[in-house]
Amino acid sequence: MILPIVAYGDVVLRKKGEIIDKKYPGLKELIANMKETMHNASGVGLAAQQIGKAIRLFVIDATPFGEDEDLDEEERIILKDFKRVFINAKIISEEGEEWAFNEGCLSIPDVRQEVYRKSIITIEYLDEDFNKKSEVLNGLAARVFQHEYDHIEGILFTDRISTLKKRLIKKKLENISKGKIETDYKMRFPKLK
Repeated sequence: MILPIVAYGDVVLRKKGEIIDKKYPGLKELIANMKETMHNASGVGLAAQQIGKAIRLFVIDATPFGEDEDLDEEERIILKDFKRVFINAKIISEEGEEWAFNEGCLSIPDVRQEVYRKSIITIEYLDEDFNKKSEVLNGLAARVFQHEYDHIEGILFTDRISTLKKRLIKKKLENISKGKIETDYKMRFPKLK
């Protein structure tokens, strides 16, 4: 089932996710709905906060990046298969040079900004069967993971840009929070006071 994506300005996007266990109600169905919602919106990642649930869960399908001719062959091969569920994820370490990438977010449509992140991360997480995993990610795989990880920490990519850039997009963000935006996917906007 396709769920509405929570828009910028909703308090749930600022909530740190709670750890979940195997007994979380309807987890398999929730994961399937999140994947369907992400694909319907042409996203490469979706965190539970973006569908209104403050839990430590996100899904990633970065396979569209696997077709990007601007990437080197090795990275394209990795991204063609980078499709996962992350439960209770943790970043153990971040290393390497910080590099800029023009990021966007399904909760903040039509806003893109250069965000600097470390290039190599070591992570731990549980997969959808609650098997413990440990991995080292780099390049775009690390970037997509970091973006979604920020969501479960209550952080948005707009928090990682300069004050000047925030001022330049302020009106756009206000319009998103007021529902004054058109998207190709269902959205849920904050209730105005």
